[in-house]
Amino acid sequence: MDIVRVISKRSFVLGLPLLILILLATSPLYAPPYTVILLTSIFMYIIITVSWTMFSGPTGYISLASAAFFGVGIYTSAILGKALPLPLVICMGGLVSFCLALLVGALTLRLRGIYFVMFTFGLVELLLHFILWWEVNITGTTGRVVPTVSNTTVYYLMLIIFVILMLTTYLIKRSKYGLALQSVGQEEDAAAHTGVNVTMVKVMTFAVSAFFMGAAGAIMATRWTYIDPRIAFNPLISFLPVLMAIFGGMGQLYGPVIGAAIFTYLEEFLITRFPYYYMLIFGIIMVVAILYLPNGLVGVIQKLWKRISERKHADT
Repeated sequence: MDIVRVISKRSFVLGLPLLILILLATSPLYAPPYTVILLTSIFMYIIITVSWTMFSGPTGYISLASAAFFGVGIYTSAILGKALPLPLVICMGGLVSFCLALLVGALTLRLRGIYFVMFTFGLVELLLHFILWWEVNITGTTGRVVPTVSNTTVYYLMLIIFVILMLTTYLIKRSKYGLALQSVGQEEDAAAHTGVNVTMVKVMTFAVSAFFMGAAGAIMATRWTYIDPRIAFNPLISFLPVLMAIFGGMGQLYGPVIGAAIFTYLEEFLITRFPYYYMLIFGIIMVVAILYLPNGLVGVIQKLWKRISERKHADT
């Protein structure tokens, strides 16, 4: 019986994601255009949130630089979109963000606590005002026109990035590298004494997470016909992934995915139904979630699953 249960559990664990992936891959064939656009937005926030969790979850370093890397990807697409094919533009957006995070991480990841949080958010403001100054004083522009593609193309590119990100996160979490990240978060000094190259582990993870944010920005830029620094480096992109990850729970890989998906849909619903009050309602929901769901939705799911298992064992 135990062997049968293990096999059935493994089949469920492998089969459910595959089924979901097939449904997502075929949804543009039967779903209305609005649904495809909404799913694209959900994928965008999932990618940013999971990328943020990849670094900040195990290490405990709260980064607010998501908008910086996302915005760099947007501007890379705006600058190179007319000269290079779209897949190459997306790779370049991710690579530029990777290099920026590598440089920033090497300079700042020796900071801890509030100092690192302040610096990462300051990076967003620095890039926003520097590019704004550059465009006004050097190029004489107030923004850029972005080459656009169809919503279906954007959707499939987002889906590909999402799959690659989930596989990367899973492999990192299951590797020795993931154990090193966990040790950094639990006791950084002890991890350094046991031989872990703490700085290298933090910097590389920070850069890898930034790559996916930049790639997502490069794709999403093609949905807009015009961008400027205030659109590209929107500070909300730095705060929302943190809230989504907390709401979903960071204990399991699917936690940030669930949190980002529900939050994005909730945001869309509230904006369309309550345009003048949605931020207030959004804030109330978030406060309630933090107070009464300390482990996020993952914690609730795990408690329910535990109760169901206990009842099954009691019945047998």
